[in-house]
Amino acid sequence: MTDNSKNTILVVDDEEGILEITQEYFERRGYEVYTASNGIEAIKIIESVKIGCCFTDINMPEMDGLELAEHIRSLDNTLPVIVMTGYPSLENTIRTLKNGVVDYLVKPVNLEQMELSLRRIMRERGLFVENLILREEIERKARLKSLNDELLARVDELNVLNRIMEDFSFSDSTYGIFNKVVKIGMEVVKADKVNFYINSEQEMSFVPIASTNYHDNIAEELSLELRDFFLDVIADDKPCLISKNCGAVGLAEHIQSFMVVPVKIREKPFGVVTACIVDKANIDKINRFTEKDIYYMSFIARKAASAIENIALYENIYDNLFSTLYAFVAALEARDSYTRKHSTRVSEVAYVVGKAMGCSEEELDILSFAGQLHDIGKIGIRDDILLKPGRLTDEEFEKIKEHPAIGADIVGKLGLWDREQEIIRHHHEFFDGRGYPDGLKGDEIPKLARILSVGDAFDAMSSDRAYRKKMEKAKVISIIQGCSGTQFDPEVVDVFMTIVDDVWPHDS
Repeated sequence: MTDNSKNTILVVDDEEGILEITQEYFERRGYEVYTASNGIEAIKIIESVKIGCCFTDINMPEMDGLELAEHIRSLDNTLPVIVMTGYPSLENTIRTLKNGVVDYLVKPVNLEQMELSLRRIMRERGLFVENLILREEIERKARLKSLNDELLARVDELNVLNRIMEDFSFSDSTYGIFNKVVKIGMEVVKADKVNFYINSEQEMSFVPIASTNYHDNIAEELSLELRDFFLDVIADDKPCLISKNCGAVGLAEHIQSFMVVPVKIREKPFGVVTACIVDKANIDKINRFTEKDIYYMSFIARKAASAIENIALYENIYDNLFSTLYAFVAALEARDSYTRKHSTRVSEVAYVVGKAMGCSEEELDILSFAGQLHDIGKIGIRDDILLKPGRLTDEEFEKIKEHPAIGADIVGKLGLWDREQEIIRHHHEFFDGRGYPDGLKGDEIPKLARILSVGDAFDAMSSDRAYRKKMEKAKVISIIQGCSGTQFDPEVVDVFMTIVDDVWPHDS
């Protein structure tokens, strides 16, 4: 191998933009750069030009990077190959080792990182070639072991990072995220205790929001020194690691190693995550966190901050949508003074019946939501029909019967509340199948819709309407009992009769 080949590199990638940027970068630094879009083109270049080092992507058409590495090894086992991939996996890592790949870079690859890797590889290659005759077998084994250890360490690191990202991707509440930070931190950095503190600017302190349950109390009540230390970490926006005998920050004597990682959301201080290792009885060895532990905990903190921000945005959108729908209902009820607050009353009655029937907290929340919005579809019904004081014609009643489907469609367009949409659609189904819009019967009707149906009819009869005054309590009860098994679910009616006194209007 001539000296000229040391400055000659080959870059193989099926993305033209990457080839152009890489070629421009290395040519400015005095390298002679050849490019190829796949393994077949690369082999033709290698067979005609002395190449000092080859960078190659894995996933390419016609011949991928691992096949290319294997072919290069058969042509010239002194030519180093550096693999670049955006989809690292243990299988690919093992295959690169078998094919003699000397380094493994994960995309997006920093060009300076590529150059550092190239310089290191070329220095190693020079030594390798210089002593190839005498030490080829020994160096090959040592090199493979070193690469194997390094690549496996990188795979372990990627697995840890992927696990952290997956865990936070399924968080549905801020408190769930706080507890996940503590749990994952304990597992990843092997800490004895992990705390999540929120920075309370009003109280000028840090409030513990999540913590592990180690038998010793560690910084449960922050000293002034430790509080100021946290503030300094947040101000510097850098994690800090301190070890045993650092009493200057107010740590307990039994703490061997302590780290503090700042948590920021949209560049604003949110809090800190702390982790510590404590003395163990009858163990002389002193354990300390490493730089990698700080790296992992910082990654956890960043993912937690991102997840908290996403949930906050989602909850804000959710609340805004909810407020908008409530505004629709309020506008609808404002058209008719007789039905004002009808939706709220129906929601309250349905909630009481559902609770008496043993519904879960989730089901009760769904009932409350659906109850508030069950008549939102009436916003699509003309006023001359909706507010008609007299009896509706058959044609007008058919129009009124469209409101459950209209309401379900309005809620369904938001794509957030599938079960609520289902209840709104079916709250006028009859237990015997004579209801609308789909003519469902018995258990075909969702249980919560059967509950809401009773609450809706009860409020309609026990309040004034444009076409009649509210009915007497005895008559309302008689009608509901008389419709048990036809319009209403008998089980719901039986439970309703046990709570009717509690929900009857107080002004009666």
